[in-house]
Amino acid sequence: MRSADGCKATILYTIFNFICQEGKSFFGAIAFYSIVPVPQNWTSFDRIARWVPLVGLLLGLFLGALDLGLARLSMPVFTRSVLIVGVWVYLTGGLHLDGVSDTADGLAVTDPDRRLQVMSDSVTGAFGVMAVAMVLLLKIAALTDIGENRLLVYPMALVWGRWGQVMAIALYPYLKPTGKGAFHKTQFRAPLDCFGGLLGFIGLGFGGWTGILSGVVGSSIALATGYWFDRRLGGHTGDTYGAVVEWTEAFFLCFLTIFL
Repeated sequence: MRSADGCKATILYTIFNFICQEGKSFFGAIAFYSIVPVPQNWTSFDRIARWVPLVGLLLGLFLGALDLGLARLSMPVFTRSVLIVGVWVYLTGGLHLDGVSDTADGLAVTDPDRRLQVMSDSVTGAFGVMAVAMVLLLKIAALTDIGENRLLVYPMALVWGRWGQVMAIALYPYLKPTGKGAFHKTQFRAPLDCFGGLLGFIGLGFGGWTGILSGVVGSSIALATGYWFDRRLGGHTGDTYGAVVEWTEAFFLCFLTIFL
């Protein structure tokens, strides 16, 4: 009996320890990818990239609920779209937009050997400003054109954008030995950590062929965006991970204007 009780206790302890470790990793992802406050002793940054689509889902649901509330208050659609995009940037701490800016400045350099150096520079150049402005304008314009039934638009866009980052981590080499995104690559476990994109299909479609098409197009845009940056740079950095997120979100919203 004692042996059986000891075995049960060991199993329960193993399960509890596993849940605690996974929970800390998830809260670490929330702390890293958003400005949501999380107690430090709740966090671990081990393999946090696998959680980023789920973080996007939660942020997207919040934005959808906020949009619905503002619509109930009869706020005009354009004003609502600008405000939501502003909250969107705030919730992520501008993390991914910073990547858009640095990546654009790097790609503007004609000498490929200097691109990573320029991307590491904290000074934002003209091309970086233009790229950020274009991403924000595309999002605002697309949301304004969609106009109604936007509750699920946000989580879909945020999930696919972040799944694009996950696939860029999984499929392409990391170009710098150190950096803010280097630990994502070293800790990544493929294919297990790639499954977060399933959130884009489960519970986020609009039903029928439209939902299926949204999932296919969302995943295709995410993969194509990561591939394009790899072709231009020969791999990825933390900045291009952020750029993949933002451009995938923007292009996916533009696609939705055709159907919604």
